[in-house]
Amino acid sequence: MHTWPFASVPALPGQGRLPSVFNTATQSLQQTAPRNGVARMYVCGITPYDSAHIGHAATYLGFDLLYRAWLDAGLQVKYVQNITDIDDPLLERANATAVDWEALAQREIVRFKDDMAALRVLPPDPLVPVTEAIPAIVDWIEECRLAGAVYKVDDDLYFDIHSDPDFGQVSHLDEATMLQIFGERGGDPARPGKRHPLDPLLWLAARPGEPAWDTRIGRGRPGWHIECVAIAIDGAGTTLDVQGGGSDLVFPHHEMSVSQARVGTGREACSRAYVHTGMVGLDGEKMSKSKGNLVFVSKLREAGHDPLAVRLAILSHHYRSDWDWTDEGLAVAEQRLGRWRSALSREAGPSADATLAAMRAALAMDLDAPTAIRAVDEWVEQQLAEGGEDTTGPGLLSRSLDALLGISL
Repeated sequence: MHTWPFASVPALPGQGRLPSVFNTATQSLQQTAPRNGVARMYVCGITPYDSAHIGHAATYLGFDLLYRAWLDAGLQVKYVQNITDIDDPLLERANATAVDWEALAQREIVRFKDDMAALRVLPPDPLVPVTEAIPAIVDWIEECRLAGAVYKVDDDLYFDIHSDPDFGQVSHLDEATMLQIFGERGGDPARPGKRHPLDPLLWLAARPGEPAWDTRIGRGRPGWHIECVAIAIDGAGTTLDVQGGGSDLVFPHHEMSVSQARVGTGREACSRAYVHTGMVGLDGEKMSKSKGNLVFVSKLREAGHDPLAVRLAILSHHYRSDWDWTDEGLAVAEQRLGRWRSALSREAGPSADATLAAMRAALAMDLDAPTAIRAVDEWVEQQLAEGGEDTTGPGLLSRSLDALLGISL
């Protein structure tokens, strides 16, 4: 599938440091160390039953910072992302609104790509819909079967979590907590016939009135977790530098998909770091379709808000933190953007060398965008209050904002 356009990234003097990120699996900060000059990243994509909301945007902006930090460190980046364009939530929304499920998915994928382009998020390549990856998914189910990890319940196929002795090493949850979360996030712990309540679905045999594909393992459609195994490995290889998504994906999704990848590849597949973004709320509650409290990027754009202000409002929070979206936060970002534009419009100003160094240092330390923003604020306040004589200062800071924070002024 075609992705959205790649925004140009200015070259900066010198070179940034390899960024460190917080690894959920080890609960520690570790430096990314890509091999052979190529950083490999897989981030879970959207299920396109609705428009992209601020929580989605915060996740993709978090990994956009990592992408940009890697580029600034002189690396090439292989970034892969899926789109879950066949799943129960999509079918349920299509049925509820009397819209063809494929038309609904295509409409929201287009809107998602438009939103990401407006926010200047660097695109993945490839961007892979599940419906275009069915043969690869079937191949990986077969690899798990050859490893003795697949069994049938009626005509559906399940993955045996006990085939992986390292199951649980990403989330580190106890079984009781796993069972509770599994049932809340798409699992079926109470289904009769399963070997263990936590065993996840690999392949759902065809149901009347539901889309299905004819394959060598039967007619049906894939389960949620195995799709990411196939798309990630086929797109970026068996060893990733970072596998990422929102913190609500730690369990079951990442735990299950990592386990299936290990078993299917003979324990070769892994990620050096599992990185997760925080949850975004509204009025003290997590944004969710069930609560009806979603703030959509497209609606903010339609209301005339500058996408760069939306981006800046999000980046003012650390990517791992949980926080609330507010109108006041957006207004602060709009005011900040106005001050930055005013300061950078002058022909000369203070030297920006130290500001660039401070921004690089902040982003190298777990993608600390709020600290990088404060460094820019300090330069701007000095410029507006005192000015300066360095004719390269405004231009260097402008390029630094664009390359590192994705703010093009």
